[in-house]
Amino acid sequence: MRCPFCANEDSQVKDSRPTEDGATIRRRRQCESCAARFTTFERIQLREITISKSGDKREAFDRGKLERSISLACQKRSIDNERIEQLVSGIQRQLETSGENEIPSKRIGELVMDGLKQLDTVAYIRFASVYKDFTEASDFEDFAGSVQDAAKDQ
Repeated sequence: MRCPFCANEDSQVKDSRPTEDGATIRRRRQCESCAARFTTFERIQLREITISKSGDKREAFDRGKLERSISLACQKRSIDNERIEQLVSGIQRQLETSGENEIPSKRIGELVMDGLKQLDTVAYIRFASVYKDFTEASDFEDFAGSVQDAAKDQ
């Protein structure tokens, strides 16, 4: 593992622990050249996933992009990073175990919407505003009203 401080190729693992969800291993490392310490995370990747987007575009699945979009929707909400990480891991696991190598971006958006709906309604509405391409204030009002009505029914 390359040191982020001096770019040396050699580092020594000082400590390894599984994360709470058990899907990741956290490793504490020390650079053998500059003695700086840093943390890495190791995840299991079951298969290479390609995302098909509109207009026949395709790109490799990027977990970081998924994390950033969910974190952006959850910004300034009292949601632990750990819960966001669990949501991202759960979505990635669903995609990898689906048996499909190519997944439409629409399906990922729906999985995120389902997850955020359970996690936080404000984050859900924020994500929906981008995902569903709200263009007017009435779009927000209509969607928020439907979310509120659904919450009353439960």
